[in-house]
Amino acid sequence: MSKLSTTNNGASKSNTVLAYARVSSKEQDMEGFSIAAQQKLLQAYASGNGLIIEKEFIDVETAKASGRLNFNEMVNYLKKHPGIRTLLVEKTDRLYRNLKDWVLLDELNIEIHLVKEGVVLSQDSKSSEKFFHGIKVLMAKNYIDNLSEEARKGQQEKAEQGIWPTKAPLGYLNVLGADGKRIIAPDPAVASIIAKIFEWYAPGVLSLEEIADKAQAAGLLYRRTGATVPVSAVHTILHNRIYTGEFVWKGRIYKGRHTPLISVDLFERVQDALNSRQRKKLRRAKNDFAFSTLVRCGHCGCALTGDIKKGRYIYYRCTGYKGRCPEPYVPEAVLSRKFSELLRQLDIGEPALQLVSEGLKSSHVDQAKEHAEAIKRLQAEYDRIQSRIQAMYVDKLDAKVDPGMFEHLSADWRKQQDRCLREIEQRQSADQHYLGTPNACSTARSRCRSGGSSISLFRTPHGRMES
Repeated sequence: MSKLSTTNNGASKSNTVLAYARVSSKEQDMEGFSIAAQQKLLQAYASGNGLIIEKEFIDVETAKASGRLNFNEMVNYLKKHPGIRTLLVEKTDRLYRNLKDWVLLDELNIEIHLVKEGVVLSQDSKSSEKFFHGIKVLMAKNYIDNLSEEARKGQQEKAEQGIWPTKAPLGYLNVLGADGKRIIAPDPAVASIIAKIFEWYAPGVLSLEEIADKAQAAGLLYRRTGATVPVSAVHTILHNRIYTGEFVWKGRIYKGRHTPLISVDLFERVQDALNSRQRKKLRRAKNDFAFSTLVRCGHCGCALTGDIKKGRYIYYRCTGYKGRCPEPYVPEAVLSRKFSELLRQLDIGEPALQLVSEGLKSSHVDQAKEHAEAIKRLQAEYDRIQSRIQAMYVDKLDAKVDPGMFEHLSADWRKQQDRCLREIEQRQSADQHYLGTPNACSTARSRCRSGGSSISLFRTPHGRMES
């Protein structure tokens, strides 16, 4: 790996570079899992290759959604300093967590040194190197999607058990239950005011603005910020079934284990009062046609829109946005046949498929190693906390520790242990899902070769467009 490279015009590049390090959670940073090790690795690499790190950028947060503070700051820094065209980072999944990050850096035309992977990427890199890099970026996104999926499964399991799965709404607090699980309980400071809000609104006499004023006068404030509760929040409260002891999660109503603040009868009377004030009529949803937005008129270039004739036949016509268009209606069956003919021409050759498979397997080796290291670290943390609890329990028996202090600290420590177990389970599940990814390539290849109806590729089983 060369220490310096040249620009496209042959001029020598500056040896001044930037360094970027990231961990995906605050817990990892506090455990010393990654940031310090990444910095040490990048500094040693720069020193050994005659490079000078002008500035380091560090992020300690998830990047499921783009918008990492220091990542964006680094991108802006590179835009303002055209003389710096080199970036050092530990490996692919430390730099990217979504496709937008990849596009942003690719447009900057910079040289990226993936130190741990022993790869230098630039505009002059071989196509195969860029291809493998692209696979690793996609797999990094796939990995974080899997973790998110496991988190959603955990929330669903809590809902099935009658436990509100996320942050407590106004009027409740997140507390530790007798069984060690996180539940919600009435907030003694504002729970009675929440109940009063329903009682005030049920007769249908007072407006939302008046209810909000009465609530503020009664002392309803956000616990964390101390800010007053706006009218929009009062409207949300009145629509929230959770105050009846039931709650809605993913479109289903569950019987909660928490203490209700109001009766179901009062909640229903409030809904009637809200509906009586609703004057707007719901607009009928438009049909979703398979080829809408995909096809344009060959005559004038405007988009085609679909129509249903005689309640069952679908035709497409030009929108005529640029003026009256002479082109006739086109049956959907014709478009479907044309799309199918094009799809049958697509063929993922065996060499390309083999290259994809090798890239996926290579990426999985890195992920599996990281999973194993993370699980080992989390298990060690769990055991360390368990030893601490046992030692403190002995001190409690010997009257060296106050029982109240033991209960308080042990509850907090068990919460940390639960977090360790959840992360271990999520990583194990994500790793198993990752193993099946290479087979998806063959499946996609077979579907392209099958030449079936193209409409099935754009519609769900219910005939609606997929999002």
